[in-house]
Parts: sequence; C-alpha cells; structure tokens
Amino acid sequence: MRKKSFIEDYKLYVFIIAFLITIVFIYKSSKEALLLVSILLFFLYCYELLTHRKKQWTRYVENLSKDVDLATHHAVEKMPSPIVLIDNSGKMLWYNSKFLELADEKKIINRYITDIITNLNLDKLVIDSSEEIELKFKDRIYTVSYSILDMSQSLDKSEYIIMLYFTDKTDCINLSKMYEQEQVNIGFIYIDNYEDLMDQSDEVNRSILLAEVDKKLNRLSESINSIIKKTDRNKYLLVFENKNLDLVKKFEILDDIRNIQLGNTMPVTLSMGIGIGGESLRETYKFAKAAMDIALGRGGDQAVIKDNDKLSFYGGSVQTIEKRSKVRARVISYALKQFVDQSKIIFIMGHKVGDMDSFGACIGIYRIVKNRGKKCFIVLNSLNPSIDNIFNALKIEQPDYLDDIITYDKAKNMSFKSSLGIVVDTHIPQQTEAPGILERVDKVIVIDHHRRGESFIEDPVLSYVEPYASSTCELITEMLYYIEENTKITKFDAKSLLAGIAVDTKNFAVNTGVRTFEAASFLKEQGVDTLEVRKLFQNDLNDFRNKGEIIKNITILQEGIAISKLERDVDTGIMIAAQVSDEILNIKDIKAAFVLVISNDDIHISGRSTEKINVQRILEKLGGGGHMTVAGARVSGCTIEKVEEMLKKAITEYLEEGEVK
Repeated sequence: MRKKSFIEDYKLYVFIIAFLITIVFIYKSSKEALLLVSILLFFLYCYELLTHRKKQWTRYVENLSKDVDLATHHAVEKMPSPIVLIDNSGKMLWYNSKFLELADEKKIINRYITDIITNLNLDKLVIDSSEEIELKFKDRIYTVSYSILDMSQSLDKSEYIIMLYFTDKTDCINLSKMYEQEQVNIGFIYIDNYEDLMDQSDEVNRSILLAEVDKKLNRLSESINSIIKKTDRNKYLLVFENKNLDLVKKFEILDDIRNIQLGNTMPVTLSMGIGIGGESLRETYKFAKAAMDIALGRGGDQAVIKDNDKLSFYGGSVQTIEKRSKVRARVISYALKQFVDQSKIIFIMGHKVGDMDSFGACIGIYRIVKNRGKKCFIVLNSLNPSIDNIFNALKIEQPDYLDDIITYDKAKNMSFKSSLGIVVDTHIPQQTEAPGILERVDKVIVIDHHRRGESFIEDPVLSYVEPYASSTCELITEMLYYIEENTKITKFDAKSLLAGIAVDTKNFAVNTGVRTFEAASFLKEQGVDTLEVRKLFQNDLNDFRNKGEIIKNITILQEGIAISKLERDVDTGIMIAAQVSDEILNIKDIKAAFVLVISNDDIHISGRSTEKINVQRILEKLGGGGHMTVAGARVSGCTIEKVEEMLKKAITEYLEEGEVK
C-alpha cells in the first residue's frame, strides 16, 4: 500500500484547523481564533522548512550522481581491459582507450567490429547466456565476456546494445603450457623376448646384440633430452619432460630395435609403458607400471601411454611369438584349484553372444570344478547360431549338464556368500554374459587369450591373460592335465574344447604354436572324433546364400583392405560375418577384411587380416578389440551405413599413423 506524503497530511491538517476556526468564530471569542491561527502558521512554517531541505537534498543527490557518473566514465575509460559498446548489428558505438590500442586504428566509431576483429563470431552472443568467447587477435589470446544492455526496453524492437569486455589470457595460457611442458613423465622399457634371444644366440653375439640395444636406447634418450637407466638385464627406466612427448610418441625406436640383425634368428621386440599427467611423481610412476602391464598383456612389441584414465596404444605391428611358460601354467592351475576348493558355489560365464571358444572354455572349467566336487553353474542367458550345434550335442551327449546351465535371472536369486566367479574368453566387464555377477561374488578369476584393452575386470584374485595362446580352450586344456593326475574328462568335454581351439585357429591354420598341438593331442587321447568336431561348423543353404551376397558386395579400399556388409538381420549373421571375413583373405592381394552385419539392432563387425595390418588397433577405435589378425566390435544406436563410415574413418586414421609395414 502506498504511504501518504507530507503534503497530503498537511492539507488534512489545514482543513481541520480551518473548520475549528470557523466554529470558534461562531461560538467563542477571538482569543481562541488567534491561538488557532498561530498553530496554523506554525504548521505552514514547518512545511516550508521541510520543503526547503528536500530541495537541498535533491540538489545534493543530483550533484553526487553527476560526480559518480563522471567517476564511472573515467574508470571505464581508463580500465586496463579493452571495452567496446556495439549495437545488435555489430556497429561500434563507444570504446575505451585500451580497445583503441587493441584495434591499433584511429577512426573506428560507427564501424563494424568484425571489420577489425574478423574472427569474432557475433552469433555466439546469446542474450540469456553469460558464456565467454575465446579468440586470437594479433598473436594474443583473449577471452571475450559480454552483457546485454537495456534488454527490457529493446527486445520488442529487436534492437539492443552489447558491451564487450576483452581479457588478455596470453601470459596465463603460456604459463600453463610451460607448466605442462615441464611436467615429468616416466616410462618403462622391456625387451620382450630377452630369454629366447639369449637362448638362440651364441656368447659373442649376445653381448653385441645387447650393446646395440643399449646404444639405440641411449640415442633415443639423447634426442629427447631425458634420463635412461638400466634397472635389470632387460629392463630400463626412462624419465623425460612432457614437452618431448610428441617426439617419443613416434615410437620409431620399436622399428629400430626390431631391425637389429646381429646373428639373432628372431627380431628383438620392445614393450614400452609411459605414465603422464599424474598429480605426483608417485602417481605418474603407477601410471607407467599400469601401462607396461597392459602392453605386455597385449602381446608386447608395442607402447602404451596412460594419462589418468585415458589409454593410447602404439605399435603391435608383428605377430606375437609364443613364449608361455609351462611353469606358469602349472602355478595358475594350482592357484585355481585352491580357490575352487575354498568356495561354496562357483559361477562360470563367457562373453555375450558366445562362440565355440567361449562355450568350450565354460565346459572345461565346469569339468575342473566338478572334479573337485564343488557345486557350480554356467551362466548363459541365450543361445545364438554360433553355439547352437554344440548346445544341441550337449542335450544328447550330456543332458545332465542342462540343470547347471542357468540364466542370470535365476542366478541372482541364489546365495552369493563365499561364491567364486570365473570369467573366460574375455576380460572386459561389460562384455561378460552377466556383469551383475561380478558385483555379487566375493572373488573373480579371469582366464582369457585376448590382448588386454582399456577396460579390465577390477581386482581379480587370479588373472591368466595369455595373448600368445591360440584360444582360451587351449589354456584350459593345459590346466586340465596340470591340475591333477589322471584327470577325468568326458568325450563331450574334449569335443567342446577342441571345437573352441579349431574355431580360433581356423582349423590350426593361424595363431598355432607347439602348445596348441600338444593341447589338441591331449584332447584326441580322450577319444574325441575330429570328424564330429568338423560337423559342428556345418552351415545350411541359406547361410551359403548370405555368404555369397556379402562376397558380392565387397569394396576394396587402399592397402588391400576389403569391406563388405549384409544389410538385413539374420539369425546367423555374426557367425557368417566371421566365416566370410576369413574367406575374403583367400583373395589375392587382400591384406585385411571387415564384414558388417546387423544383430538385434546393433551392428557387429568381424575383422580379419594377415600379419601386415593390425585389425585390433582399427576396431579398438570403435570400442572393439581382439588380436592383431582377429578382432571384432559391436556398435549400438547407429545404422549400418553410419558404422561403415566410422570404420572407414578408423582405417584411414590407422593408415595415417603409419602402422602398415
């Protein structure tokens, strides 16, 4: 409610007094009238006095406002940061002296600001936003903040005034860059195949070979102004400043070392793990150790850079050389036996959309656990064409296994106290058949043969990741005959394991070492019929027709890389993609093949190659992984055409990185 002014109150008083005077004159003497007149005069005097003081206060405020306006104008004019007023079209209406220095021109009033600062994008000036704009002008970097003036009056007319404030951030940015460049990075360098090199070289060549490796590593250290220290016979510590990281990232040292030929029958390969971006030297050191573990887990002959949670991979241009130790296999087998014996319930699972290797590995672990007299379950949510044949064989040959094959919905209702989870044929938590199992069990064991990627199951109590093995079934077959003497194994168990080895080696054609044949020999001794194993890979007529359509759609890119796709969703799509990508490699001059298929609204990519191209590196760019010559990826939320474009881009980036040897 509005308050009454003094004048309004005064009028009321005058009216009352006048009324009283009139009454007094009518009924009383003049003395009372004189008193009332005196009172009236007193009120008039007070009113005049207050009016005069109000005028004085108004003049004071007006003069003060003028002084403040003058001071504000002076402050803005002399402000150390450039300021300019522009209208909604970009025409300059006013500027201070610092902006005039910035523009370095004499007459700029009524000119468009974009005529002077050509890279200023006025479209970014949003009325309801206070975001800053960064731009470069005359070798200086500025952040431009702004405010919209007189918005309430001018918006209807689509006219308004913008005040721009320029803050020079050049020195701050340069200081930040200097700090980043002077940060210390730590790297580890290992000679992967040191033992094999020493075994295959005579005494004279051994010292010459190691001296040449030391020479090349010291030359690398000098080129990046770093410190390198040999910490063991095959291990080195590298310390360098971050400003030289780009020189290190070329990783030409991997090729230089590999090209050493001093009587050695196999190439010398290095693994490098580099840690950067740690908040302390200790944290950077931990990053370097983790990077080295990943590099070795991916098969060696490559470099891994770890920057906090970000991993970058380089190299990996030669096929891994089998160098597993049977002693390690025995140790892992013994450790597995101990964990099984200490657990009440064991849950076994492979990866989503399982294949022969994943399913066969589950069967192998199931047999190990059953032989120990423990209760266990294989977690399998759904079947797919890749394992339909082997699962149908299970129903006939081992129907008793069916009671122990359950879905996650059933498994999650069971007691997980003192339970053990065993994951086979994958080490990526989100790719497991039931990621929820990992959060419920007390302990997790990982057994896999894929090269290690960025994501890894957290804190496993036992990790047996051997990228040198042909398949996970090969690893588990070794464990079967190391875990105890006279291992009991059914014919179906042997068939499942041999099928897993066969599918990942393409019937013993690739990724096959001496240990692979030893494992196959052991399984053959268990009475498995190789002809029955071959029948597990038979296709029907529709599959052959779909294969023909994929082959018909082949497109050849640069460097002999073939891409093809099946543009409709078929039940056997993933299996067909793997088979066709293998067959495409039989075409002359084809070095790599990628086949895209639709699977449950996702796009599955199957990649295969010769030793010239690393398909794992390519498909990792799309979130996949695998081995150098065998890899896959699954992309969600995109059309097959979009994924094809993404794949082509990843191939181009890979080729630009110079990975093809």
